[in-house]
Amino acid sequence: MNNTLLELKNISLEYENNLILNKVNLKINLGEKIALLGKSGSGKTTLISVLNGTIKPTKGEVTLYNKSLEGLDRKQKREIATIWQDLRLIEDLSAEQNVNCGLLAEKNFFFAFKNLLNISSFNKAHKYMQLCKLHESIYAKRIRNLSGGQKQRIAIARTLIQEANILLADEPFKNLDPQLIMTIKKLLLEKIDKNNTTSKKTILVALHRLDLLNDFDKVIGIRDGKIFFNIERTNLKKFHLDKIY
Repeated sequence: MNNTLLELKNISLEYENNLILNKVNLKINLGEKIALLGKSGSGKTTLISVLNGTIKPTKGEVTLYNKSLEGLDRKQKREIATIWQDLRLIEDLSAEQNVNCGLLAEKNFFFAFKNLLNISSFNKAHKYMQLCKLHESIYAKRIRNLSGGQKQRIAIARTLIQEANILLADEPFKNLDPQLIMTIKKLLLEKIDKNNTTSKKTILVALHRLDLLNDFDKVIGIRDGKIFFNIERTNLKKFHLDKIY
């Protein structure tokens, strides 16, 4: 049985004569929890952008459920949700409106219009905001008036509300205090369904902090756009890290 959900096949990406990704092959299998390591500029964010179809590679193919990602429609691509490092929040909208924006890909124009007018139901948005430890006092506040940590958790709630089968996250723990990091990490690594029960989630997280590696199954190391190792977390040694840092 093939458990591969998302795959990169011989991916290269060139930009202004610079090779950003270099012959990358990667399989993300059902239920895997993967940590992506590498120093700044190593290609982590670009790799995530290729995985979710935001950036088209120069060479190679990205497949989702063994079908070319490029040929899939918007609904099919919603199988992949992303927490971006730069958050991509809308400053003039409220916190709850930003979280509700995570639903726009599956709703019609009228839902989007009601969302912006603040007359649609925010029950689901509030559920995920509560899971991210966001207090109701900020629900109606505009993003521009919130702290960095609050914005970070709003971006996470906006992604989780999509209830996607594959979650990609680019440095999702920045701006969070140690206690919140542990809460959000646990939340990201568990799959929450409509009945509030949990099961194993398929996730790839780009990290800087090595102390957060526990609870991940696999570790991938990238440097200069090339994968140097792809191993079980329990097999990670210092010499692996020396290759990428």
